[in-house]
Amino acid sequence: MATEPIIYVDADACPVKDEVVKVAERHGLVVTFVSNGGLRPSRDPMIRNVVVSKGADAADDWIVENAKANDIVVTADIPLAARTVALGAHVLGPTGRPFTPETIGMAVAMRDLKQHLRETGESKGYNAGFSAADRSRFLGALDQMVRRALK
Repeated sequence: MATEPIIYVDADACPVKDEVVKVAERHGLVVTFVSNGGLRPSRDPMIRNVVVSKGADAADDWIVENAKANDIVVTADIPLAARTVALGAHVLGPTGRPFTPETIGMAVAMRDLKQHLRETGESKGYNAGFSAADRSRFLGALDQMVRRALK
């Protein structure tokens, strides 16, 4: 029998931790928050906190080493999204944007272009604020993603 998917959250600066817990509780799934520190402890046995070293990609590397096909990864980090899509995981950004084998190439290309523009001074690199609409879109998208993973 296939095991239930685990939800892995790249938890440093993740604005939707509470929403992840809400959806996971509804479906009875384990959530693993991975961070460099600063996570609130939880008494809920379905919530796991993993604190990794302060290295640049330590949380990303831990998620890649532990996630497997059909798990769910929540991250705004495009390189981590690309690495976990390659594992066969379902990947969702905090604004509700899914990263799939079909869309990850363009997401990586756009990230690289924006980084280049920031480095050359052509762009200031401001990120849009996180809105209530983003939060709502994320909730709906995560619920749909969990339902697909459970099939």
